[in-house]
Amino acid sequence: MRIAVVGTGYVGLVAGTCFAESGNNVVCIDIDKAKVEGLKKGVVPIYEPGLEELLKRNVHDGRLSFTTDFKEGIARAQVVFIAVGTPPGEDGSADLKYVLSAARSIGDHLTGYTVVVDKSTVPVGTAAKVAAAIRERTRVEFDVVSNPEFLKEGAAIDDFLKPDRVVIGANSKRAAEVMDELYAPFVRTGNPIIQMDIASAELTKYAANAMLATRISFMNEIANICTRVGANIDAVRKGIGSDARIGSRFLFAGVGYGGSCFPKDVQAVVRTAGEHGYDFKILKAVEAVNELQKKVLIDMVQKHFGRDLKGKRLAVWGLSFKPNTDDMREAPAIVVIEGLLAAGAQVVAYDPEAMHESKKRYLGERIEYAEVPMAALEGADALVLVTEWNEFRRPDFEAVKAALKTPVIFDGRNVYPRATLEKLGFTYYGVGC
Repeated sequence: MRIAVVGTGYVGLVAGTCFAESGNNVVCIDIDKAKVEGLKKGVVPIYEPGLEELLKRNVHDGRLSFTTDFKEGIARAQVVFIAVGTPPGEDGSADLKYVLSAARSIGDHLTGYTVVVDKSTVPVGTAAKVAAAIRERTRVEFDVVSNPEFLKEGAAIDDFLKPDRVVIGANSKRAAEVMDELYAPFVRTGNPIIQMDIASAELTKYAANAMLATRISFMNEIANICTRVGANIDAVRKGIGSDARIGSRFLFAGVGYGGSCFPKDVQAVVRTAGEHGYDFKILKAVEAVNELQKKVLIDMVQKHFGRDLKGKRLAVWGLSFKPNTDDMREAPAIVVIEGLLAAGAQVVAYDPEAMHESKKRYLGERIEYAEVPMAALEGADALVLVTEWNEFRRPDFEAVKAALKTPVIFDGRNVYPRATLEKLGFTYYGVGC
């Protein structure tokens, strides 16, 4: 099938590359000339395990190409995906200016019946707006479909190639059949393609992320109770996670969620509800709890060292909002480090992939950056773990102790065994344990 993907951000690159990997002819379109030229040379602007190798192979084999020319990209395409950004406004609503700009450009260059797919996460009613924007520019026949993505950063390639479900929102049988054909190779093991109306598909992505965010904030609240009553959040997690009605996923306590999806999508659902006269109290609480949870590590550090952290040097492991990505959008590490700096501390950080993002967009040169994890610990008063990269999970604790000025660990993800560390002479702080 001939496919065009408008937007070469996270979703667009993963989708375009994976569609090419399944044998389709894919053209990715972006207005950023430098980015497109880099992609043609195999330079991938984001870190996602497996993406670079897959992209280079499909470019080499001629199934995947990149262009800034809409006419070239959309010519003869049977399916055009809109995968541009939908940044949140100050009121939490999704900004659709890039989506509608892409729709107008698509309308300018359609040559025959085309299925136009909203792949970006968009609020209910967006498909109708996209259709109207295209209809203003062309008399060529087309259908608009909603096909929300459910990719986890760090595991996006597997999620796309082996999805647990594909959601298709279509009001046209013809468009639904095209999408069924396109996704058939990805669901050969029997996972479902779920067909529904467009509005339900648009809401499904927001509802899924809002539910997961709710579980995280709920467990963080339980962890805070555990701290006060002397219970252990890990034991509580195992106890409730074994209930089949609840399950074990997304029950880990920590310093809150971040990234491009959960914060934005929770805000968008609250905003959409408000626009229709409904006060979504649960999700407002989820958001409030998450913002407070990001400050838990700061409180731990100040409880141990005192409110004034002047003269204290703290090593931070982990900057990205989760492992296996360089994404720092809404990352708890930003709040933690900003709080430590405000209290007078000196911070030295290490992250396997996100340090360039921190220098360029977030914390700049206000903190130091170490070239390897152990270098961050040299002479530090404590280790503060924020992101649970695999390489941080089982360090040589004797070496950690020797490098630190004082053997203190603040574990924001509960990955270290308290009993083992205390036997080695560490002072250990976890979240709810």
